[in-house]
Amino acid sequence: MRPAGAGAGVHAVVAAAATAEFQGLRVHAYPAYVALGSNLQDPAAQLHAAFDELAQLADTRLVCRSALYGSRPMGPVQQPDFCNAVAGLLTALDPAALLGALRAIERRRGRERGGERWGPRVIDLDLLMHGERRSAGAGLTLPHPGIAQRNFVLLPWREFAPQVLVPGLGRVVELASRVPADGLWKIA
Repeated sequence: MRPAGAGAGVHAVVAAAATAEFQGLRVHAYPAYVALGSNLQDPAAQLHAAFDELAQLADTRLVCRSALYGSRPMGPVQQPDFCNAVAGLLTALDPAALLGALRAIERRRGRERGGERWGPRVIDLDLLMHGERRSAGAGLTLPHPGIAQRNFVLLPWREFAPQVLVPGLGRVVELASRVPADGLWKIA
């Protein structure tokens, strides 16, 4: 599912066609990117299952996905290492609806929100970006805060969408060049 060519990615798909067909209707579709992470209950399997669920979302196509990466946990909590990846979607859902769909996947996979910040989790799906939208609200900030500091997001994302311009921050390839690869390793 990884596209061929270094500059390919979801935005290349969108440049070719700003509309997509969902259930027989042609609608405007937006590129969206989702970070996936897990460090409990067979993390690699959790990510593969989450990719499968992303592929089944209504009015959405899973277009690209990164390899899986291992990473050291953030924050002060002692916990197992994480498995991380990034998915590229083409979606007709608005950001709030897409976030709701991501939260529903988390619930189905056993995620309970309200736990310790930066603590262990069965699955974590973060909406990184939705088109060129910028917003700051109580439940959703776009682009996702912290992108520019997270190697476990930027390095997998760079695999399939290096030229994506993250609103207000810069291109993925430029952001990735500014973060060390320490504590990050490719799994598969």
